Amino acid sequence: MGSLRTVLDVRDLRVYYRTLAGIVRAVDEVSFTVGEAEVLGLAGESGCGKSTLGYSLLGLVPPPGRIEGGNVLIDGIDVTKLSEDELRRIRWSKVSMVFQGAMNVLNPVYTVEKQLVEVLTFHKGFSRREAVKSAVEALVQVGLNPELLKRYPHELSGGMKQRVVIAMALLLKPKLVIADEPTTALDVVIQAQIMNLLKKIKTEEKTSMIFITHDLSIIAEISDKVAIMYAGKVVELGSSEEIFNNPKHPYTQGLLRSIPRLGYKGKITWIPGVPPDLRRPPIGCRFNPRCPYVMDICRHKEPPTIEMGGEHRVACWLHTKK
Repeated sequence: MGSLRTVLDVRDLRVYYRTLAGIVRAVDEVSFTVGEAEVLGLAGESGCGKSTLGYSLLGLVPPPGRIEGGNVLIDGIDVTKLSEDELRRIRWSKVSMVFQGAMNVLNPVYTVEKQLVEVLTFHKGFSRREAVKSAVEALVQVGLNPELLKRYPHELSGGMKQRVVIAMALLLKPKLVIADEPTTALDVVIQAQIMNLLKKIKTEEKTSMIFITHDLSIIAEISDKVAIMYAGKVVELGSSEEIFNNPKHPYTQGLLRSIPRLGYKGKITWIPGVPPDLRRPPIGCRFNPRCPYVMDICRHKEPPTIEMGGEHRVACWLHTKK
């Protein structure tokens, strides 16, 4: 994987929400890369900053959030330096997003055709006939009948809506697609269809992806490498094999012990406690109040990022040289 051309390079990204109750450090000094045709799985509990990280890559952090620092290079272009007009040209052409909850993404008063054609006429300057032809091809690619173009979103099932949103994200053949919980609220049969579709797109189109979810079983199925987020920070990053077979961070270990797995002989447990308030995160390691291996230094100093070999790295005092 190290030889892949880098499509996304995130360096020390910080995204904060400045509220009346205090500053919420939703994404705090996060760094990672995604190579060509590579899938990065981004996992963690609700509220750890996964979706905010996804929105920030498109410059779509909702107010009162803002990017406070760091760099996001997509195909060599730093999107943090672009104006809103420049960002509009980058979105969907170089980076697109499959937003969480397809039923809330599609405009209920427009047909599927109008919503797909609009993307093509704005970004590509297509005539209506050219745009409709490309929209038909996009629906076929995601396994939908082109007749659905004339329908409104409320006439589609949940799985159909999700496929339309995926088709919209792929219309301009972007280098990077961010999928935010794309299988949430779908039954297991539709989930499997969506996962097979995404794997097919990755293989055929050489599309890079960031797959955001709290479901580690889905990440194991599609991801080349995995980033585990906790309280706004990436606490462990590595290949799927390293993360699932040799997890180093106590939080990653706790997540894996909480899900049933074939061949796993240990007891299924849970992580005690609750995620911290990001307005007032714990001093030192943010996981220290819930960690079974907590040491005195964990409560006072933030852990450094330790290289474990290859791309595997972990932010934990347990792995510093004594």
